[in-house]
Amino acid sequence: MGELPQAGEVYAPPPRSLQLWKSLLNWLALFFQIFLQILRGTPQVLSYVGLGGARPFLSPDFKPLPVADSPEFRDPAAAAVEISAVVDGDRDGSREMKRFTVVLDLDETLVCAYETSSLPANVRNQAIEAGLKWFELECISSDKECEGKPKINYVTVFERPGLRDFLEQLSGFADLVLFTAGLEGYARPLVDRIDVENRFYRRLYRPSTSSTEYREHVKDLSCLSKDLCRTVIVDNNPFSFLLQPMNGIPCIPFSAGQPHDDQLLEVLLPLLKQLSQQNDVRPVLYEKFHMPEWFQKHGIPCSR
Repeated sequence: MGELPQAGEVYAPPPRSLQLWKSLLNWLALFFQIFLQILRGTPQVLSYVGLGGARPFLSPDFKPLPVADSPEFRDPAAAAVEISAVVDGDRDGSREMKRFTVVLDLDETLVCAYETSSLPANVRNQAIEAGLKWFELECISSDKECEGKPKINYVTVFERPGLRDFLEQLSGFADLVLFTAGLEGYARPLVDRIDVENRFYRRLYRPSTSSTEYREHVKDLSCLSKDLCRTVIVDNNPFSFLLQPMNGIPCIPFSAGQPHDDQLLEVLLPLLKQLSQQNDVRPVLYEKFHMPEWFQKHGIPCSR
């Protein structure tokens, strides 16, 4: 996909002829189409320049975690239990359950990021005025300058609403792992900005992903532990966890056009609190998402 037009190119001075008027109208039509794509979260420029993670096309029948969590999973008794280290099913107090581990994706899950030079100023301003927290970042690209020096990219990053509070609360009952398909030169300084308290005990970047016959940049959770009964991964791209479909939580992608998104605090956090009380998260997640069947529909055999 080509670069987004600059704001100065779109809002040119009034033309002096009918031909210039037609040209201006064509530019406005093109900008409107691109603007709609941004609102839908599709033009992730960082993926285009090779900094962010890969974004494979998701078919329309994919149903991520809904805006309102499904009522059948809400258990008042479980919600009343203090979120802490709890004993396993025998309740004799002799053994504690393994620590709950939550693996979090970065792009379109916790933040959305755009190459600053390709982000129209009015889109950025509208997102900021709507209340999205943001910052600009310098990151090292895999490309080289003509002199052989690493190329520096300038990135505008928008935080998903409630991000800092989400990480703070989640770290109180879970071990946090950052697992991104983005390059370290881009992701590391970004995570340094959103995780100043060092709540992620481990960070994994693109070299830690795996290639399969079905998809590249797959996040194999076996690199974290052999026993994944109390490990979940939250990712807007379900193909990221195709090797462990029973551990995955697919979430709605986040973009700059969603300033009132409430996934982190209103949907994901309650679900993760509930899962932290389970001896094994996989049966619960299977009943909720049926991810193995979803992968099979897309030609990827998966076992329960």
